[in-house]
Amino acid sequence: MTISVILAHPDRGSFNHAVAKAVVSQLRQDGHKVIFHDLYAEKFDPLLPSNEIPDSASLPAIVARHCREIAAADGIVIVHPNWWGQPPAILKGWIDRVIRPGVAYRFDENDQGEGVPVGMLRARAALVLNTSNTPAKREKAVFGDPLQMLWKNCIFGLCGVRVFRRETFGVVVTSSKAQRRAWLAEARRLATKCFR
Repeated sequence: MTISVILAHPDRGSFNHAVAKAVVSQLRQDGHKVIFHDLYAEKFDPLLPSNEIPDSASLPAIVARHCREIAAADGIVIVHPNWWGQPPAILKGWIDRVIRPGVAYRFDENDQGEGVPVGMLRARAALVLNTSNTPAKREKAVFGDPLQMLWKNCIFGLCGVRVFRRETFGVVVTSSKAQRRAWLAEARRLATKCFR
């Protein structure tokens, strides 16, 4: 399988980077081809210019490459922190520019303006791994876990990815080395399980 792994965290020493490294290593160990992108290291431009909005737009080479890769992936892994109940802006911009009509979804020819999309992504499964400094109980009780809705329904569900798993590791800021090691082992386990 070809698995696309997208990382969005600006600090190379972050636990997000450790998670991404563990997942990439495990996927390769499991025999998968991995296409890895560290959006901050690549300085991916998150700004969607108006001329890129049409389905038929001519895309910059880097955006076109990301589009080809995500369309061809058999599986997708996203690693990012939970910032204000959202992904970092660079990842939101990547979604805007890459998870686009004609690549990830299309509208039915008989659509009368209701805007119900047909998913086009080839990926059978998606795994989202988050870090958080908010306890899980508070996240759900106070905020309603907006990342679950975003990734499961608004992105992967809409784009035709049927198998979805999301795991949050936290609270990172107060975690011990032993806890972080356990989380990395869990990230590896999930990578193997999701992409058998």
